Amino acid sequence: MPTHRYSAPRRRTELLERIDSDIPYAVAQALREDLGGVVNAERDLTAQLLPADKQANATIITREAGVFCGQGWLNEVFIQLSNQLKVTWQVSDGDCLTPNQSLCHLSGPAQVLLAGERTALKYAVLCGGGNNHRWGYPMLSLSRKTTSSIKENHIIACGSIKNAVEKAFRQNADIPIEVE
Repeated sequence: MPTHRYSAPRRRTELLERIDSDIPYAVAQALREDLGGVVNAERDLTAQLLPADKQANATIITREAGVFCGQGWLNEVFIQLSNQLKVTWQVSDGDCLTPNQSLCHLSGPAQVLLAGERTALKYAVLCGGGNNHRWGYPMLSLSRKTTSSIKENHIIACGSIKNAVEKAFRQNADIPIEVE
C-alpha cells in the first residue's frame, strides 16, 4: 500500500482552487439576499436615489493595518452586476496593509457601485470578525424588501440627509428607512 505524505503547498493550492470555484456561487447567493432575490443592481432601493446614467469613481481604503483578503470576491460581485464597471487593484491577497492604504479604485455606473458595495465588503466584514446587518431576504419581491439603507454616498449624491430620506420615502413609502 503506497504511503501518502501531507504536502502543505499542494493542500494550499487545492484549497485556493476550491475557494475560487465557490466564489461565483457564494457571491450570487449574497447578492440575491441583498437585492430581494434577483442579481440585478436595479433592484437596490437606495441606489435608485441616483440617476441611472450617473457615472462615479470610488476608492476602497483600509482603516487599520492588516493582511488583505478578498480580491476575487469583490471582482465577482461587480462582474455579476455589470460589465461596465472597472476595478483597478493596488494590492493582492496576502499583502500587508497600512492604515489608510488604497486597496483599489472602481469606476462605472454609480447605481452599480452602490448596489454592490455592501456585498463586495460583506466578505471582509465576516473575515474581520464583524457581523452584517442588512435586512434583505432571499426570494422576496422588491415590494416586500424590508429596509432602505441610506449611507454617506447616498446623502452626498442627494445633497443632504433630508433630501435622501424624502426621495427614498417618495419612491417606497411602505419601506422603513435606515440612515447610517
